[in-house]
Amino acid sequence: MKKINITFVALISLSFVACNKDEDIIIDNPGDKPGGNGVTLDYKVIEYTPAPGQYINETASIPSPEEACVFAEERLSASQYVSLGAWGGYIVVKFNESILNTGDYDFAISGNAFDTSNEPGIVWVMQDSNGNGLPDETWYELKGSFFGQEGYERNYWVTYHRPKAKENTPWEDSNGETGFVYWKESYHSQDYYYPTWIEEDTYTLYGSRLPSRAEQDDVTNMWQNKPYEWGYADNFGSDFVQATHQNRFRISDAVTETNQPANIQFIDFIKVQTSINGSADILGENSTEVAGFARI
Repeated sequence: MKKINITFVALISLSFVACNKDEDIIIDNPGDKPGGNGVTLDYKVIEYTPAPGQYINETASIPSPEEACVFAEERLSASQYVSLGAWGGYIVVKFNESILNTGDYDFAISGNAFDTSNEPGIVWVMQDSNGNGLPDETWYELKGSFFGQEGYERNYWVTYHRPKAKENTPWEDSNGETGFVYWKESYHSQDYYYPTWIEEDTYTLYGSRLPSRAEQDDVTNMWQNKPYEWGYADNFGSDFVQATHQNRFRISDAVTETNQPANIQFIDFIKVQTSINGSADILGENSTEVAGFARI
C-alpha cells in the first residue's frame, strides 16, 4: 500500500499547526528522535513479528527472529519504515528509561499516513515491573476513538498458513472467516509474503480489530483508506503532527482486559499492531507502518 520515505528533522522543541495548535512537543534528546543515520535510538526493538504482506521479505531473507529485530532496528535508525504486514503483525520496543504517565501526551509513533491513506495500528503498553527487561507482564491496550464501538472486536485472532512460492497466503480467523493475503507480482514479486524467519508452517496472531474504512471514489475510481479520529498509529487523526508524521499517545488511555482504566504510572514497552483485516483492491492488504518512537 502507500509507502513514502520520510526524512525527519531533529528538533529539541517543535511547534505545529493541529487541533491543539498552541501545544509543544518536547523531544528529550537527539537520541529520542525517530531515526537518522548514525543516531543512537532511545529504545531497542525486542520483537518483530509481522503478518504476511507485500513488504515482508522484500529487501532481505531474514534467517531468525533475532536477525529480524536487528533488521527492524537498523531501518528505524535510518528513518525508514518497518511494515507490520496484514492484520495482527506487530513490533515491540523497549525504552532505555521508563516513560511516565503525565495525564497528557507521553510518547509519539511515526508512520507514513496522509489524509486519504491510513493503515491504523492499535498501540499496547506494558510496565517492566519485575525489572527483567522482558515483555512478560500485562499488555494494556490504549483506547482509541473507536474502542468499544460496533465493529470493534477484542480477543480476535488470525492464523496464517505458509503458501507455496509465488502464491497467495491463506488465513482463517476467530469468526470462522477465511481469505488470502494476495501475492501481487506486478508490485512485489518476492517468492513469499510469509516471514522467512518463522519456522512453523502456520502461526496465529492475537489482538483487537478495527473495521476497514477503505472506499472507492465513484468519480475517480481511486481507492482511499479513511482515517479514524484519534488513538492509532499510522493514522491521519487529530493526534497526528504533520511536521514529523507522528501520532501522539497518552498512557492514561490504557485499559484493562475488562475495559477499565489501567491507571498505570509508567511504561517500558510499546507494541504496535496492524488493526485492520482488509484490503483496498489493487492497493492490497492494510498494513501498518512505523518509522520511529519518541518520548514527549
